Amino acid sequence: MPQKSRSFVCAAWVHHGSFRAYKSRLQSLEVNVVVESSLTQLIERNGQAVARRMATVRVTVLDGPDKGAVFEGAQEEIRLGGADDNDLVIRDPSVSRRHVSLGLEAGGIRVRDLGSTNGTFMGELRVHDVVITGIRELSLGTTKIRVEPTDAAVEKDLSMGIRFGRLVGTSAAMREVFAVLERIAPSDLPVLVEGEAGTGKELVADAIHRRSPRAGGPFVVVDCGVVPRDRIEAELFGHAKSGTQAETAGSIRSADGGTLVLEEVGELSLEAQARLLRVLETRETRPVGATNGAAVDVRIVATSARNLLREIKDGRFRQDLYYRLSSVVVKLPPLRSRLQDVPLLVDTVLEDLGRRRAAQGLAGYGPLDPRAMDLLERYDFPGNVRELRNLVERFAVLGPDATVIPQTGGAPKVGGHEIRTDLPFHDAKEIWTEIFEKTYLTDLLKTHHGNVSAAARASGIDRRHLQRLMVKHDLRERDRADEV
Repeated sequence: MPQKSRSFVCAAWVHHGSFRAYKSRLQSLEVNVVVESSLTQLIERNGQAVARRMATVRVTVLDGPDKGAVFEGAQEEIRLGGADDNDLVIRDPSVSRRHVSLGLEAGGIRVRDLGSTNGTFMGELRVHDVVITGIRELSLGTTKIRVEPTDAAVEKDLSMGIRFGRLVGTSAAMREVFAVLERIAPSDLPVLVEGEAGTGKELVADAIHRRSPRAGGPFVVVDCGVVPRDRIEAELFGHAKSGTQAETAGSIRSADGGTLVLEEVGELSLEAQARLLRVLETRETRPVGATNGAAVDVRIVATSARNLLREIKDGRFRQDLYYRLSSVVVKLPPLRSRLQDVPLLVDTVLEDLGRRRAAQGLAGYGPLDPRAMDLLERYDFPGNVRELRNLVERFAVLGPDATVIPQTGGAPKVGGHEIRTDLPFHDAKEIWTEIFEKTYLTDLLKTHHGNVSAAARASGIDRRHLQRLMVKHDLRERDRADEV
């Protein structure tokens, strides 16, 4: 579609920034608007894109178990399915965990089936990858949804740069992120960084620290998903001297004067969340087993691959803590929604590898084979930038081998299931956790003939939690009349 432009008098609200700052930056209210697609517009000044306006898309469940559920947002991609990490979670058992994606494309909304079991239909036509315009109804399994662009739009500043710390990107999505980071880094505001595994959340935290007045202070990282739950409070808050137990300072005190990064903060227990909230409110930390606390001055950057608002709704995360942590929310886009950044990312990875090899007295790698670049520019990247880095190194060493793209092929297996060593530890562990949960629960319910109460008692799982797990894995309650 050819680009169109017209003169536009800017009088819109600007996300993440005041209108006054935006006006000063443009130095004039009259700017040029370039139509990027029917739903997005780039606002340019002197040939340089300085902001992007994105239409809001509304998705409404018209029929099915989740009838009435609505998602409304302005973003590159909206994912629908049964898994908790979807933008719109649909609990219909005929809907796959990751069923369909809706993306803003030139000409309209791109509907892409994600390999669902029961398919995505528009009327009688099964849809695999198509661009729709206007208001459309789709069927996902037995659930029917309506997709419609609204009259509302969100306008966001774009950074003039294509790098922030070790993050790189020329796409509008990443330049929006850079614009926010440039404003908040010099402040002391708590930051919540959201995004899928491998999108670079830890790089955001590092860059914020390095661009802040605290850059000379400590930078302490705690991975809340790795530390055992019975040790996480001592890890964060320290432990008072007790018998043979030596006194420990804890990560919060160790970060005094600097930045504390809480990776995967959604993994904290409710008890640890309550203690963390007290630290944020009182600016004082008290070791486990101690009666007195000590004042601390730390900036918190929290990260999460989970949707914490959904965790709040399900009772797994404290709302008051969320509001304390989310003074600013930075959401990193998945790599599949910004494939135009792949060439720059590949060059960056090759430069990093070259420096590492030079330190070992070895020659660097040359450019990737064009066939390898073609594979990368068409790949979906479920592991995001982290997976791209692994693939670039493989291609640099072995050449353009297409077999490494879908899976490792020679991955070790247990019980017929692959151990995905090509994925980050957390991602591979999550896959195995889900396999275990579904296998365990299926056999448990079969043993107790579908009697949920009996199954809960036998397994030691809280009944409500067991029911939530059953919904998660599309296991339905049976023989309710037999429950006692």
